[in-house]
Amino acid sequence: MAIYTGSNRHLGGAETVAQRQTVFYGLVQKNVLVTGAKGQLGQQLLQLESRINTPFRFLYTDTDELDITDAGAVHRFVAENHVDYIINCAAYTAVDKAETDEAAACLVNLTGAENLARTGAKIIQISTDYVFDGKASTPYREDAPANPLSVYGRSKLKGEEAIRALAAEWMIIRTSWLYSEYGHNFVKTMLRLMSERDELEIVADQFGSPTYAADLAEMILVILECEEWKSGIYHFANRGETSWFQFAGKIRDLAGITGCRLNPVTTSEYRTVATRPAYSVLDTSKIQSAFHVVIPSWENGLERCIGKLKSR
Repeated sequence: MAIYTGSNRHLGGAETVAQRQTVFYGLVQKNVLVTGAKGQLGQQLLQLESRINTPFRFLYTDTDELDITDAGAVHRFVAENHVDYIINCAAYTAVDKAETDEAAACLVNLTGAENLARTGAKIIQISTDYVFDGKASTPYREDAPANPLSVYGRSKLKGEEAIRALAAEWMIIRTSWLYSEYGHNFVKTMLRLMSERDELEIVADQFGSPTYAADLAEMILVILECEEWKSGIYHFANRGETSWFQFAGKIRDLAGITGCRLNPVTTSEYRTVATRPAYSVLDTSKIQSAFHVVIPSWENGLERCIGKLKSR
């Protein structure tokens, strides 16, 4: 079993690698398949687990190594590598493009999930706040009715349903507004545009919880190391809520950028192909209680991410 000191674990670097006091007694090494490993979350998992002691052997794959839409390839890989756990980070995430390419979105987000679920391995499926319609005014709990507004959201919800129907032991983690030092995301895009332009228009009437992928990666390791597998749907996001406009302002302030003015605009003024939920804040009390963790605020996560980007 894995034994932690203390009643609650503070995510987000409160425990350094040297301070992390996890003791493993008589555990046989377990193999963990990470799909979509070149994405933000996959990269953060790689960075985190390579620096700490775990009783796991991680197998990182992306499309070039394993096409999750190929059922035969998935079953061969899982069998040949004796995979015990799957963390499915692979996803079609081009939200606007999905509106005219539903088949491609469903191939990855639904068929891929089905193939992984049928392997018999324990699976952690990463999902999204876009399964909700944004009509709420308080944070969404896991049992809130799903009603996606976009093809992307519908394809991810179908993937959730496949996992629940086909996997023997599963967890679904919905997250929101994910960013990191890796890949393409709002934080990196804002930093680039703010250095290139004198002013930017940012949507001010959509609200959510920005989530630092490094904190989600740490949460996943906590789940893997837990002595009891707790199937179910969970929400994970950094604490607090903000608008895209306020988020951009905080990015600018933390980066020390002074030459770019930010102008708030409404969703109707900043049209996109896909409809986004106006409010998609996630209630994270269930995952905090189930795994005895304390999730950092979105401001804290952003500060740490920008600090790492500055040090590059």
